[in-house]
Amino acid sequence: MPIRENLAANLRRLIRRHASVSAVCRELGVNRTQFERYLQGQAIPNKATARLICDYFKIDENELYREPAAGAAGDDGHASLRQTLYENMVCPPSPAIAGGTYFTYFSIPDRPDLLMRSVTFVRREAELVTFRRVTRWAPGDGQGGARVPGNHYGVAISRLNWIYFSGINRRQTSEPSIMTVQWAPISEPVLVGRAIILTGSGPAFVSVIMRQDVTRISMRRAMQMAHVVRLDDPGVDQLVASLAREA
Repeated sequence: MPIRENLAANLRRLIRRHASVSAVCRELGVNRTQFERYLQGQAIPNKATARLICDYFKIDENELYREPAAGAAGDDGHASLRQTLYENMVCPPSPAIAGGTYFTYFSIPDRPDLLMRSVTFVRREAELVTFRRVTRWAPGDGQGGARVPGNHYGVAISRLNWIYFSGINRRQTSEPSIMTVQWAPISEPVLVGRAIILTGSGPAFVSVIMRQDVTRISMRRAMQMAHVVRLDDPGVDQLVASLAREA
């Protein structure tokens, strides 16, 4: 099999473990159009880009170009099970949520006066819904909460009127990310539910509130706002503050 076809087959296999081609390209900093040429067997990357790809997928360069059958021989025998699980994770019905920017508020264990405000970027690609959720530890926020910045990527699926956001943190901890929400039975469009977060003493269940930003705030500004806030902060959405107090 020509080297370009080997590359294309191996890249497609590796990408199955990730949320989407777009997410991989963003993480790599590689042009999406050029990356599609690799996936279609139309081009091969230069040495620097190949090294970048190998570092990202944590593989040796020979694994990138070798015959796919050779790579399959080293599998653990559960490839079909992994593929089935992946397909079940991303298959329809897709969640009833629009693409856009959502501020996501998490309660902080033992601190009812505080909220961890993250920002979630939701993207729809046909039936596939992916997300990126960012949490910062802003200078001066010595009030508790996660001290390791969160950079979670994953997929959103819908089951029994609940929306599940499942992903993984691409930062140092690499912990799984699980959040389940549903539309609150009120006139305002807001999602409420529960999530698992990582704390200093281990995973903890917390309340979560999501509300879409409709002011078209810039991505940079949204990410600057992703940090611990006080519940009585006038800058916190009043509906969110009210729901947080009830929770």
